[in-house]
Amino acid sequence: MKKKMIGAVLAAMMVASLAGCGSSAKTETAASGSAASGSTAEAADSDVEYIKEKGTLIVGITDFAPMDYKDDNGEWIGFDADLGKKVAEDLGVDIEFVEIDWDNKILELDNKSIDVVWNGMTLTDEVTNSMECTNAYLKNAQTVVLPAAEADQYKDIDSMKDLSFAVEAGSAGEQAAEDNGLNYTSMQAQSDTLMEVQAGTSDASIIDLLMAGAMIGEGTSYPELTHTIELNSEEYGIGCRKGSDLAAYINDELKKLYDDGTVQTIAETYGVQDAVIEQ
Repeated sequence: MKKKMIGAVLAAMMVASLAGCGSSAKTETAASGSAASGSTAEAADSDVEYIKEKGTLIVGITDFAPMDYKDDNGEWIGFDADLGKKVAEDLGVDIEFVEIDWDNKILELDNKSIDVVWNGMTLTDEVTNSMECTNAYLKNAQTVVLPAAEADQYKDIDSMKDLSFAVEAGSAGEQAAEDNGLNYTSMQAQSDTLMEVQAGTSDASIIDLLMAGAMIGEGTSYPELTHTIELNSEEYGIGCRKGSDLAAYINDELKKLYDDGTVQTIAETYGVQDAVIEQ
């Protein structure tokens, strides 16, 4: 009887010991899994690491000279496009330019259809509240574009109240039209607004001053158009997802490229050197 009791006690002790070991092993495994999960979460929180891992920086743009436009070979070039290529090179990834509906730029970012909006984007309240933005890197303004033959009739905003304007949807130009109480129709791209004026479908348009300098007047596709009054002054920035570490990375890149003269060289290529903001 004593032997049986002693055997039962020993068996119970062994079971307890094994249960303890199993519990300890589970705890260690759980801790290890938690650490790995934390590491994965940390990587997922970094847009820079996310872009490096997938190997491509996807840039949301519109056809907008001199910022982003295609050359005769169909390649995207421009002040912003060339800067973007430099940043992608330093990231060690390829770059892909995707034309987007400008009015949906924030949605495109949040859905990860694109990684960054880099297209002469004005730092409006809507943009800075919805995106993680870089420092300003170019100065700009919204300017009125009219047929050159009619420009003398419209010297100020009051004289333009009865005109029909074409503006890009979701742009600073659209906001300027609204702020000044002008009659306007929203188009998909700034380049579309110039076609509207050229065709006489709209009396005037409001576009970026830098675009006007590159796209209208003698030697361009719109030699009969001119720009007149400026409705505001503004600055361009680059937009990333809210909370993204990519904005800080691009800021560091802009500073480096400004200091070594790359920014100025690219700016002179596209005639925007006077608009460059020191980094």
